[in-house]
Amino acid sequence: MKLNWAERWVVNNPSRVIQQRVEMRWLRKKSHLKPGAVVLEVGCGRGAGAGLILREFQPAVLQAMDLDVEMIGKAKDYLSPELGRRIFFYVGDVLRLPYKDEALDAVFAFGVLHHVPDWRAALGEIARVLKTGGTYFLEEIYPSLYQNFITKHILLHPRQNRFLSQDLKEAMKGARLHLESHLEIEKIGILGVLIKGN
Repeated sequence: MKLNWAERWVVNNPSRVIQQRVEMRWLRKKSHLKPGAVVLEVGCGRGAGAGLILREFQPAVLQAMDLDVEMIGKAKDYLSPELGRRIFFYVGDVLRLPYKDEALDAVFAFGVLHHVPDWRAALGEIARVLKTGGTYFLEEIYPSLYQNFITKHILLHPRQNRFLSQDLKEAMKGARLHLESHLEIEKIGILGVLIKGN
């Protein structure tokens, strides 16, 4: 699901970049991902996260995709030419990732699943393209933040089949994704490092 004007404002403001910078440092400390990995960011938005991934994790290959062609254009404009040349941006759908099974060392997704009507299928698709032992870096929020009496009238999100902590964790297990490290605030959201098992 594409973002509406209000959510674009939320994810494209300077405070969001500061938040992502703090989260990225925490993820880096909790991760075993080595430099030189093949990495994908789904739902890259204007590219701020992709730039941080490049700096913090030093992948050999970084691909970043978004469902919205306008956001891909913003990403190419947002990053410096040097960083932009090191990231391959494309328009794509997290439900149909253009990779063979077990092709990627890591996938990053910052606030993506709660936008997807069939979020379980998206989680399964992410798990499919990850190598066994690969890492899924996840940031997600729960419905109390985006479906409360104020935000449900401003922000655009699917209204059915939403997940809370337990729902998400059960789906992770079903997708063979082991939650190795996480920070979670009940009813608010989760930041996690997941490893794909056998």
